Amino acid sequence: MRETHSAIVFFVGDRAYKVKKPLDLEFLDYTTVTARRTACEREISLNRRFAPDVYLGMGEVRSPDYDVPEPVVVMRRMPAERRLSRLVREGADVDDALRAVARQLATCHADAQGAPEVGRQGTRDALSARWEAGFSQVRASADDAPVPDGVAEAELRVRRYLAGREQLFETRIAQGRIVDGHGDLLTEDIFCLDDGPRLLDCLEFDDHLRYVDGLDDAAFLAMDLEQLGAPDAAAYFLAQYTEYSGDPAPPSLMHHYVAYRAFVRAKVSLIQARQGAPGAQAAARRLVTTALRHLRTSAVGLTLVGGLPGSGKSTVSGALADRLGVTLLSSDRLRKELAGIPAEKSAAAGYGEGLYTPEWTAKTYAALLDRASALLSAGESVVLDASWSDAGLREAARHTAERTSTDLMALHCQVPKDVIASRLNTRGPGASDADLGVAAAMAATEPPWDDAVAIDTDGPLEAAVAQALTAVRPYGTRQAPVFRRPYMEPD
Repeated sequence: MRETHSAIVFFVGDRAYKVKKPLDLEFLDYTTVTARRTACEREISLNRRFAPDVYLGMGEVRSPDYDVPEPVVVMRRMPAERRLSRLVREGADVDDALRAVARQLATCHADAQGAPEVGRQGTRDALSARWEAGFSQVRASADDAPVPDGVAEAELRVRRYLAGREQLFETRIAQGRIVDGHGDLLTEDIFCLDDGPRLLDCLEFDDHLRYVDGLDDAAFLAMDLEQLGAPDAAAYFLAQYTEYSGDPAPPSLMHHYVAYRAFVRAKVSLIQARQGAPGAQAAARRLVTTALRHLRTSAVGLTLVGGLPGSGKSTVSGALADRLGVTLLSSDRLRKELAGIPAEKSAAAGYGEGLYTPEWTAKTYAALLDRASALLSAGESVVLDASWSDAGLREAARHTAERTSTDLMALHCQVPKDVIASRLNTRGPGASDADLGVAAAMAATEPPWDDAVAIDTDGPLEAAVAQALTAVRPYGTRQAPVFRRPYMEPD
C-alpha cells in the first residue's frame, strides 16, 4: 500500500488499484462517492494521453457494509526498480531516460495546444492568481506553526517579476506555449521502461491547474530532480525539453516556473504535515528554500557597466554578460549602427564632435534604453556597456528599470590614469573611437557616481569579473545554477 495526500494505492500482483480519500482539501473535494467517481473517470481519461497501456479502466469495491460501491482506478503495475526517482537515488545514468521523457512531453504538448480557454490560463494575471492562492494556502496550512522562512521574500519577488513581464506572457500565449499538460510531473511517477518512459498520475481535479505553459509543466520535473540532489540532471532535462519543443524561453522564466513548482510542492507537504506525515514539515521548509533560490536567480536585471575610455568597461561587460548568460548591448556599436556604418570602421572625432555630439549621444542612449526595455519586459536580463558619464542618462536608465520592475545595478570601472593612457595608446581598431584626449576631456566633466560599485580593472580580468559578479549576484552559491537555452538555428 502507498498513500498520498489525496489517495491510497494498493498493489496486488501485476495490478495497482487507486482509491480517492473522502476528504475536502479546499482545492479538491472528494467527500461524496459521485465526486470520487468523476475524479477516477477523469484520471483514467487524462492519463491515457501519457501512458495509454497503464490506465486499464475503472473498477469498483463492493462491501455488504456500504450501499454504494467505491470507484477504483485499475492500473497496470509498473516495476519499482525502473522508477526514475530510484534510478536517480542509486546514481544511475539517466540522461537517455530524461531525453526520452523530454521528447514525449514535448510531443504531448504539441498535441495539446489551441483551445482559447487553455490559452487564457497563460496570462500573467492567471499565474499571479495561482501564486497568490498558494501563498494563502501555505499560510493557512501552517496553522499554529510559524510560516516557513522565506515565504515573505518569495511573495515580494514573485510580485516584482510578474509586474514587469506582462509582454512576456502575452508572447507565450501568441506562440501557442500554453497547453493542457500533465500538471504534476514527479520522478516518483515516471517509469523508465525499455520501450520508453511511462508518465503517470497527472493532475485531474482542476483543469485550470493543468492548463499551463509547457515550460511550467516541464519545470515540475526539473524541480523534483533538484530535490533529489541532481541539479545537473534538472538543467539537462530542461535543455532537452526546450530543444525538442523549440522553445525560446528566457532563463528567467525557467527559474520562475521551477520556483512555482517548488512552492506548489511545499503547499502539499504542509497539508501532509497537518495529516501527520513524518518529515513533511522539513520537506516544506526545504521546498520553500528551493523556491526562493530560483526566484532570486530569476530576477531580471539591468546592469550598467561604465567608466572612462580605456578603463576596461567593454572587456568587463562582455565577460560579465557571458558568465551570466545574458544579453550585452554596447553604446559604441549601437551608435555606429544608427549612423549606418560598420562597427569596426573609425568615426574618430574630437570630444563632443561628429558622432559624439550631445544630440548623437542622446539619440544613442535613447535607442540603447529602448532596446533594453523590450528585452527586460520579455524576461531577458541585460548588461549595458557605455561610459554613463552623464548623470541625466543614468537617471534615464533608472526610470527604465522602474518601468520594467527590474533590478538595477551600476558598476563603475576604474583604473589609474597611466594605465588608461597605456591602453589607449596601444589599442587597435575597434568599435570605440575614443583617444587619450577624449578620455581626458570626459574625466574633467564626469560627475560623481556615488551609487555605483567601483570595479578595479587594473589587475587580471577574472578578478574584475569576480568583483562584478559579487555585486550583481549577491547571494553567490545560494542562488540556483544558471539555465541556458540550447542553440537554435534562426528561422
